[in-house]
Amino acid sequence: MARKTSVLDVESAVRERYEGAAQAREVALCCPVTYDPKFLGAIPQEILEKDYGCGDPSRYVREGDAVLDLGSGGGKVCYIAAQIVGPNGRVIGVDFNPEMLALARKYQGEMAERLGYNNVKFLRARIQDLALPLDEVDPYLKANPVRSSDDLRRLEEFQARLRTGAPMIPDESVDVIISNCVLNLVREEDREQLFREMFRVLKRGGRVAISDIVSDETVPEEMKRDPELWSGCIAGAFTETGFLAAFERAGFHAISLDKYDEHPWKTIRGIEFRSVTVTARKGKQGPCFERNQAVIYKGPWKKVEDDDGHTLVRGQRMAVCDKTYEILTGDPYASDVVSVPPLKEVPLKKAKPFACGQTALRPPAETKGKRYRKTENEGATCAPGSGCC
Repeated sequence: MARKTSVLDVESAVRERYEGAAQAREVALCCPVTYDPKFLGAIPQEILEKDYGCGDPSRYVREGDAVLDLGSGGGKVCYIAAQIVGPNGRVIGVDFNPEMLALARKYQGEMAERLGYNNVKFLRARIQDLALPLDEVDPYLKANPVRSSDDLRRLEEFQARLRTGAPMIPDESVDVIISNCVLNLVREEDREQLFREMFRVLKRGGRVAISDIVSDETVPEEMKRDPELWSGCIAGAFTETGFLAAFERAGFHAISLDKYDEHPWKTIRGIEFRSVTVTARKGKQGPCFERNQAVIYKGPWKKVEDDDGHTLVRGQRMAVCDKTYEILTGDPYASDVVSVPPLKEVPLKKAKPFACGQTALRPPAETKGKRYRKTENEGATCAPGSGCC
């Protein structure tokens, strides 16, 4: 009979399971995942054998990126990302499990020689607390054991100084955050902090690509008390809707189910558990200014609503602020809209505040200017093959 656990035992259950998985491969911890084979040849076989995940977030990494991998494990995805970002990029892997970190760090020198550059580092921390470097806390504890409440207070003060004075991952310092089947291992009471931390360290305009296991129904409490199901990425699974809602509450936009497995990975008590990859971006926050810009939603839907509450009606010139205009005319929206810039640019220094809570049409005269009376090609005809019409 499976041992039962309280919420307070979750970290221990996960740590024990992955300590063993760092020593010997455990097939039950992973879904079948296909990676680009051109990146695998440089990676040591031991790392490939002890890799656990449910997706390939590395395919969202770009050349030159500063990458943060949450729950980097044995380092496989970090070493793939290192090849993609190249010598001008950098990759940070964060994991809580010392055995997994030891495996990843074991091959750092060898990987640097194979690639011709060293752009990867591995740090120990809880992914819901990216400011606190546990690699610095451990030496402190050896020199200053906690034997009294005063010792505990001094430890807490030391940790506070690290978080505020020298955070392990600084604010707005990474271009892309990736993770492979790890967020569901975090205790439920720590998850809001986890998403806040992701938002904090991501640059404005940065993006996330998170592969994880989700459920189509809420996991019952008795399953959540089973340590095997927690460490096996089952009991802690987000619901499909809850996963997306967590990104929205944290302030992300352009939230998308970029991958949704048609067939469940596992079905337990009628609940389907499947792999998804969610992508999202940071950058919708900030002041709104009127610069006479508009966007036209191409379709196919009759109308859509963005993450700031703007309704875009198919084929209509919708008035937007400068910030929203920049967002909607860039990735990943650009292919779905037509940008309508003003004929005469309004300097940002002279722009007035824009009431961004409204949904309004933009009359063409506003973008062209009220005095616009140009006549061009009146009465002209198109010659065959001229391309004028």
